[in-house]
Amino acid sequence: MQEDSNLVIIAPVQSRMARVALSWGVRDLAAAAKVSPNTVARLERGETLNPRTLYAIRAVLEAAGVEFIPQNGGGVGVRLKGGQG
Repeated sequence: MQEDSNLVIIAPVQSRMARVALSWGVRDLAAAAKVSPNTVARLERGETLNPRTLYAIRAVLEAAGVEFIPQNGGGVGVRLKGGQG
């Protein structure tokens, strides 16, 4: 996971893409990360969240098999770890 000065990088679109890849709704992700559905909605609208909250959301998605792809000229994205999906 990429962390810089307590900043956890996860773009709003990456959260949405990860949920779709896992067939999770907002409530599923919220329950898994122990945050409110409103918090997930705020993330996906691009609002600023506490770095610990972002870390919790990203950690849950990674534990479920999501790999985050950084901006590398082609845009941010996600993929499922080998064999999933």
